[in-house]
Amino acid sequence: MKTRYVFSTPDLSVARTAMQAARDAGIADRDVSLVAREDIELQRIPDHLMQGRNDFYPAALRGGACGGGTGLLLGLIAVVVPPLGVTLAGAAAMTVAGAVFGCWIGELVGFEVPDAVSRKFKAEIAAGRILVVIDGSKEQLATATATIAQAGATPLPFHTHTVLT
Repeated sequence: MKTRYVFSTPDLSVARTAMQAARDAGIADRDVSLVAREDIELQRIPDHLMQGRNDFYPAALRGGACGGGTGLLLGLIAVVVPPLGVTLAGAAAMTVAGAVFGCWIGELVGFEVPDAVSRKFKAEIAAGRILVVIDGSKEQLATATATIAQAGATPLPFHTHTVLT
């Protein structure tokens, strides 16, 4: 499992230097992304480096898990109640239907909810600073943190495990 660290930089040139320092420390390109104010993103940051600004994928996973659990519970209850005539195959179908429905609803909701980094550092982003988001193993991040800080980036208090990277 990887851990996510966030660094704040005053401008794009420092952000690029910090990104290069992360790469030199062994962090892969796909594990480095940037978050900035929309006007800065649109003008200066290439699309492949921008991090998604919504909670789409985590919300879809949570919705799928909750919907699947609910479908399973309702399916098993329906199997136990004889007048309903639901078989185990019916319970499995209810589980799948619940997971699909929950995933769909989670995606709809997650599309409108800002991601955790954007929510926590809203003031940094509004001030025009560019956030460098790094995902890596504990060993990689221990090496990279010092070199990224030397490049002019300020570490921010955000260290969380990532599931989708």
